[in-house]
Amino acid sequence: MAYNYGNLAMKPKRKEQEEYIIRETKKKVVRKKPIPVGEKVLYLAAVLLAVIISGIIIFRFANIYGTNMQVKQVNNEIQAMTIEVEQLQREVQTLSDPERIRVFAESLGMVSSLDAGIVVKKSSSSDATAKLE
Repeated sequence: MAYNYGNLAMKPKRKEQEEYIIRETKKKVVRKKPIPVGEKVLYLAAVLLAVIISGIIIFRFANIYGTNMQVKQVNNEIQAMTIEVEQLQREVQTLSDPERIRVFAESLGMVSSLDAGIVVKKSSSSDATAKLE
C-alpha cells in the first residue's frame, strides 16, 4: 500500500530572516600628552639616586663580609697557635725535667760538678778550686 499525498510534500519551515542593522561607530582616539621634560628629568634623578644608594649599601655589605671573613681567619689562626703553644709548653716541661737532663748529660760523658765544688778560673796563671759545704 502506497500512499500518495500528491502536492502535500513536507517542507521545513523557513525562519524569517532577521534584518541586521549596521551602525557605524566612531571611536574617539585620545592622545595622551607627552610627559614634560622637567618631569622626565625628575624621574631620571630619582632612579639614579636609588641606584647610587643601593650601590653604596651593597658596597658596605661587601666590606662587612670581607671583614667578617678576616676575623674568622684570624680566630682560626689564634686557635691553631693556642694549640701549638700548649703542645710546646708540654714539650718544655718534658725536656726541662732535671732527671732527664742528668741522664742525658751522663750519656754524653759529663760529670756532676755539685760534689766537686765550684771551679773558678783566674787569668791564665793558675786554677783554683773552692769547695762549698
